[in-house]
Amino acid sequence: MNIEQFLQMIKESDNIVFFGGAGVSTESGIPDFRSVDGLYNQKYDYPPETILSHSFYMRHTDEFYRFYRDKMLCLTAKPNTTHYKLAELEGAGKVKAVITQNIDGLHQMAGSKKVLELHGSVHRNYCRKCGKGFDAEYILNSVDKVPLCDKCGGEIKPDVVLYEEGLDQQTLEDAVFYISHADVLIVGGTSLAVYPAAGLIDYYRGNKLVLINKSTTPMDGRADLLIQAGLGEVFGQIEV
Repeated sequence: MNIEQFLQMIKESDNIVFFGGAGVSTESGIPDFRSVDGLYNQKYDYPPETILSHSFYMRHTDEFYRFYRDKMLCLTAKPNTTHYKLAELEGAGKVKAVITQNIDGLHQMAGSKKVLELHGSVHRNYCRKCGKGFDAEYILNSVDKVPLCDKCGGEIKPDVVLYEEGLDQQTLEDAVFYISHADVLIVGGTSLAVYPAAGLIDYYRGNKLVLINKSTTPMDGRADLLIQAGLGEVFGQIEV
């Protein structure tokens, strides 16, 4: 399974960048809604991709929040082995940045400092009228209604990139910088199907592209090292 080779790369490098997707958080109990679409369709009138779109949010804000509270706010989830190991590797001066497609904030909870959140975070929410910020608990506790600002009464929107919305330009530029300067690029727990995020890998110029994912991805042929296993199983073997 090439674990030894992977561990050797980690040992020898002090310029590692990690790029992760939903598979990083599934071991913390956060579901990857792509893989369980059928479950949601029994309860909701629309598929997740429709509900999590900008136009749906604007037109059916109450239905959006019903799904969002139910499926996207996993506030009891705790970081897992992969999150903690990445934070340890950063503390040891080896990992320079964590680039994530996840919105759960678990990397920061585990202690990672340089985290680039491509798709935003459930922990940041703002009033569309006056800009006041709110935490995720405020959204969770505004049960059965659209959360409103306690200052001006405006509607609150999560700082999460919905379908049809563009990614934050600065975050993208930072991600390109770290990936293009990385010695080792570890891509883990992502199907590499969501663009523009998946396209960031094209900026890597090195020869140590490690791809760790349980299932096959369109980029498997480009990996210098391919490990088809769970992230926790792999990262659990790293000694910092």
